[in-house]
Amino acid sequence: MGSAGIQPADLGFFSALASAGSLSAAARELGVTTPAISKHLALMESRLGMSLVNRTTRRMSLTQEGEVYLEHARRILGEIDDMEALLGGAKSTAKGLLRVNATLGFGRSHIAPLISKFVVLHPQVEVQLQLSVNPPPLTEDAFDVCIRFGAPPDARVIAKRIAPNRRLLCASPAYLDKHGSPKVPHDLVRHNCIGIRQGEEAYGVWRLTHGRGKSALTEAVKTRGNLTTNDGEIAVNWALDGHGVLMRAEWDIERHLANGRLVQVLPQCHTPDADIHAVYPPRHQTTGRVRAFVDFLTWSFEQRTARQAPT
Repeated sequence: MGSAGIQPADLGFFSALASAGSLSAAARELGVTTPAISKHLALMESRLGMSLVNRTTRRMSLTQEGEVYLEHARRILGEIDDMEALLGGAKSTAKGLLRVNATLGFGRSHIAPLISKFVVLHPQVEVQLQLSVNPPPLTEDAFDVCIRFGAPPDARVIAKRIAPNRRLLCASPAYLDKHGSPKVPHDLVRHNCIGIRQGEEAYGVWRLTHGRGKSALTEAVKTRGNLTTNDGEIAVNWALDGHGVLMRAEWDIERHLANGRLVQVLPQCHTPDADIHAVYPPRHQTTGRVRAFVDFLTWSFEQRTARQAPT
């Protein structure tokens, strides 16, 4: 449509017009004459090549196209407000020391780059990032925000979901060519499974669910293999080298699945989800820097998910 179609200034004008309920009320609201409102509206409609407002009754009503236009205009205006809050509004309140803890792989590849962007927006915040294999005990006051997989069972902290995360099973095409593809969860017993010793999870047991709703059945499969590590990146590299089947978070292997270097195994099975949460003590809820950081993480992951959604 370009400049002839929808212009940014039209969005606010049309939203104000719809709220006012009539051309004359909108004129009073915007401090211009009624003919000026009428002219701006006519210009918008001629640029779009469609009618947005029914002019038959004394009370103003929107056409079907006008309703669609209004809905989108208000959403876009809302996003502009959100953007202003992210850039400016929170800047005045976000200052001081922010201590962040995250896991090794996810912290390195995802949280550290986002902190880099965050401090550009909030130059008065000083960030200390510590990466650890296991999440720190929540009772200790060593961190302001911890990024964890799965919500912690502790009711004394706030856990805000910042991004969905699925664990998938995968292996290299070379491994599957040589050893065949597992068809049902129990087949994994006969395969070389790459082990990751991380967190408190029962090591070497993979829980796989197949079926949905009432017919869902979860099996715990005791896996074995000749390679284990506590570092996810190393485990992914071993899978790429053709050593066996790996269970890994989607964010960590999506690029390898996309280019075919890894292939999903048992795609009909779901593993326990491990959504990504920002965890912090309730007293930090009102702290500007914590709120700004958690909002920024949530917003950044939403943008990423939106970009990856199938169009």
